[in-house]
Amino acid sequence: MIIRKTAAEIEEMRPACERAAEVLSRVVRWVRPGITTGELDQYAAEQIAELGAKSAFLGYHGYPGHICVSVNDEVVHGIPGDRVIHAGDVVSIDVGVVYRGWVGDNARTVAVGNTVPEVELLLAATAGSLAAGIAAARVGNRIGDISHAVEEYVVARGFSVVREYVGHGVGRNMHEEPQIPNYGPAGRGPRLKAGMTLAIEPMVNMGVAAVKTLDDQWTVVTADGRPSAHFENTIVVTDGEPEILTCPLKTPFE
Repeated sequence: MIIRKTAAEIEEMRPACERAAEVLSRVVRWVRPGITTGELDQYAAEQIAELGAKSAFLGYHGYPGHICVSVNDEVVHGIPGDRVIHAGDVVSIDVGVVYRGWVGDNARTVAVGNTVPEVELLLAATAGSLAAGIAAARVGNRIGDISHAVEEYVVARGFSVVREYVGHGVGRNMHEEPQIPNYGPAGRGPRLKAGMTLAIEPMVNMGVAAVKTLDDQWTVVTADGRPSAHFENTIVVTDGEPEILTCPLKTPFE
């Protein structure tokens, strides 16, 4: 069942999304050569606590980190640890928090230092596909219109969309209905209605679309070892333009 939120519930959910965005913004600024993924996780934990929230990921089905940190060919669910970030790496940060019973979920990928033009194009294509998917999240459209917009944007730029992992509804739980694939034909799936809160999250590979899961049962990597990128925002479908909820506040948090 797809849970539509009332106007009051969206206002209750908004602070969780703002905190998730604020943490993501802070952690992304902390990424630099020489830091470990575990240090990024610890820094994220401190920022989450400072904002009065809790990690939505820690302990979720046994996941051991406060955030996900996926490097280079790691697509999603990279477990923070001893890995050192180097100049030229591609680093995806995925942050979900719980605040006052609501979840905010978002992700961003950054290149560390100077990188090759193809990586810059990959990141731009993934971010652009997220924007295209969000733009399609309008009342009267269907979930498949979001999916198609993402895939069309990515494929036109010569990259491939991961199919095994999808976006999702989000609210009081991190994963709610509906699932939102990043591929497929337009005009299919549930009709979009005002009050739907969705986490749209393209995962885009430089090479082939195929992925595999490492022995830790969490880290997903590209099958060909080439880089991947991941961008995500939590949005709400409205009677007008879709609204991105995961935007950091411009004023200090209480």
